[in-house]
Amino acid sequence: MTQDSLLPDDPEPEGAGMPLALEPEPEPDDSPPARVLAEGARSLGDLRATAAGCRACHLWRDATQTVFGEGPAEERGAVRMVLIGEQPGDSEDVEGRPFVGPAGALLDRALVDAGIDRAQTYVTNTVKHFKWTPKDVRGPGFRGTGKRRIHAKPNAEEISACRPWLDAELALLRPELVVCLGATAAQALLGKAFRVTRQRGEVLDGPGGYRYTATVHPSSVLRADDATRAAAYDGLVADLRVAAQVLAAA
Repeated sequence: MTQDSLLPDDPEPEGAGMPLALEPEPEPDDSPPARVLAEGARSLGDLRATAAGCRACHLWRDATQTVFGEGPAEERGAVRMVLIGEQPGDSEDVEGRPFVGPAGALLDRALVDAGIDRAQTYVTNTVKHFKWTPKDVRGPGFRGTGKRRIHAKPNAEEISACRPWLDAELALLRPELVVCLGATAAQALLGKAFRVTRQRGEVLDGPGGYRYTATVHPSSVLRADDATRAAAYDGLVADLRVAAQVLAAA
């Protein structure tokens, strides 16, 4: 998600105005990699509970909690479509649930307009912790609390560290279609050469034996200016209608 958040105001610290000391880099974490942890899970409940303690990369240090995937039909084994975004945003980080912020609300509306039953979907993210930076960094190396938390794009190392959770989700759900929302999810699953701008709406066979399609992330629609937002939304809905046709033909 690409949304900002207000953080609680801190009182003026003692010694305000004095030079700020640089914080040392955090020590490497020796926790087991996500792959090892995920291998022991036999259900989504097990997987979710195990992922809650994931320390496979450093992102957990600044996040409130792991934000795992969820879907209304998961307990009935009725998930037909998995939608995968980039990472949780601020609202998701606070609530511990995926796609509950403004981009999630827009996605829910687009699913309805595309004729997709939300009760048959499962939403998750490529990376399960919120990566952010404070807005007003006050000096090199300073990691203090600004007024706002600004989304920061996850890098290849962070995406790779979190990938076993995503693979395990798909293996347990066995969806008929995987929808990648945005470039991060699409390139993580379909390769670095994949371009959402050129290949959105195509249906492909991909890793794990699943069928895939890709579209823009709903947050990109929210970021569009007034002159282009309606067209951007219509494009998202058109891509999701392709996904609906795949399910209808299955």
